[in-house]
Amino acid sequence: MTYNPNIHHRRSIRLPGYDYAQAGAYFITICTDQRQCLFGEIRDGKMHLNEMGVIVRDEWEKSSEIRGEIELREFVVMPNHFHGIVIIQRSRVIRPDAHTTANITAKQWGPAPQSIGALVAGFKSIVTKRINQIRITPGLPVWQRNY
Repeated sequence: MTYNPNIHHRRSIRLPGYDYAQAGAYFITICTDQRQCLFGEIRDGKMHLNEMGVIVRDEWEKSSEIRGEIELREFVVMPNHFHGIVIIQRSRVIRPDAHTTANITAKQWGPAPQSIGALVAGFKSIVTKRINQIRITPGLPVWQRNY
C-alpha cells in the first residue's frame, strides 16, 4: 500500500502539557516524508545504509557531542524511518533571571531548549540540509512533520 495523505493521518501521541525537557528516557521514531525509502535497503535481513543513511547515522551520533544534556542509547536507521532511545540526563537549567516579567510574558517560539523537541528539530534540520546538498534538491522535505 502506498502512502496517501488523505487517509493516512498522524495524530500526536505526545502528552498535552508534559515537559519533554524533563530528565528521563524517550523513544523516538521519525519517518521520511511520504514514507520514501531514502536511507538504504534491507538485504538478507540486514539494513544496508546508502549515502543518505550514513548521514542520518553520523548526525545522530554527533547529537550527544553537541548536546551535553543527552545520552544516546540504541538506535536504528531503517529505509524510511529512524528509531532511537535518548536519555535526558538532567532537567533544564533555569537561569536565575528566567522568572522576570519580560520572560514570563514573552511567547517562546519553537521547541523548548534542551528538550526532545529541540534535539529532533536540530537533527532533522542538519540531516535535511546535508541530504539536499548531495541530491541537489534545496528545500525538498526529507522528514514528515512531527515525530
